[in-house]
Order: sequence, then C-alpha cells, then structure tokens
Amino acid sequence: MDIDIDLADREKLLALIPHINAMKLNGDKMEKHISGIYLTAIPHNPLTNMATIDYKEAEDRSYFKLDLLNMGLYQKIDSEEELNFLLTLPPQWDKLLDREFCSKLVHISNHYNIIKTMQPDSIDKLAMVLAIIRPAKRHLLGKSWDDIEKEIWVKPTDGTYHFKKSHSFAYAHLVVLNMNLLNVLEE
Repeated sequence: MDIDIDLADREKLLALIPHINAMKLNGDKMEKHISGIYLTAIPHNPLTNMATIDYKEAEDRSYFKLDLLNMGLYQKIDSEEELNFLLTLPPQWDKLLDREFCSKLVHISNHYNIIKTMQPDSIDKLAMVLAIIRPAKRHLLGKSWDDIEKEIWVKPTDGTYHFKKSHSFAYAHLVVLNMNLLNVLEE
C-alpha cells in the first residue's frame, strides 16, 4: 500500500525528514523510484540511502511507501483560501473540448483525443477517463459510461498498469483545480 502526496516542492520536505528512497528494478538494474520514500526502517544501502528491495516486493512485505509528487500547480496558488475557492467553483467541462485549453492541464494534456472521445462532464467521469488512459483499462475507451463503471475499478489480474480509484479521483480533482485556475486567470 502507498499514499500519494502532491507538494509544491518535495525537496523542501525531504530536507526536513529522515527517509529512505524507494527502489525499483528495471531489468537487472536497481534505480531510485521517482517519488517513493519510506519513513520506517527497510533494508537499504547506507551509501545511496536507497532501499535494497524493489518497491513492489516491499509492498508485498507490508512496507508502507509514500509517493511525494512535485506539483508545480500549487506554486500558482497564493493561499488556502484561494485553493478552497478554486475547488468550489463549478468546472467548465465544455472547455475540455478545446485542444489548446486541454493541453495546459495536468495529467490529461497529452490525451486530448481520449478526452474528446469520452467528453467527461463530472468528477466521476473524469476519474474514469484518467483510469482509461492507463494500459489496463484502455480497452474501455469509447464504451458507454454504464459499461465503463462496471469494470473500471476492478483490479486487473495480469499485472498491467492501472490506476486505483483513489488515485483517479484525487487526480480528477487536481485537473478540475487546474481548469478553474486557468479560467480565473483568463478573466
């Protein structure tokens, strides 16, 4: 199990907390996981401060990983009040069909054709689209929302990459935040 946390600057937090960097195997090569850290003891190399167990195996062994993600979008928001205001604005869903507008949005900027095909008009549908972007659920592209909803959150059994429901909804809210911020800046 892991938790994703979006931060304006992950390096500032990492400088304040003792941690061990997560590791992923790429073939036979050990690489630092792009965002994962452990706050608890895990076998690690003290010279590199990197775990010696692949993050997937570590999860199977019940090690708890945090993914600290840099999200520059937050640097454009000046206060908690502004953040809350932007999150309460109703999204202008029709703007997703504007390729230029869509290209400015976090997580979906490179997926305009999927957005155009699916035309999400709610957080729920946008979360499902974010899951469809991943390989394990791409086969649902173009199906009815009812058909998608029946299958989208079922974990694949073949190990293909998929998006968990919690991640999809968190990212959908982030996309809406980005949409609303762009709309406010345009006004």
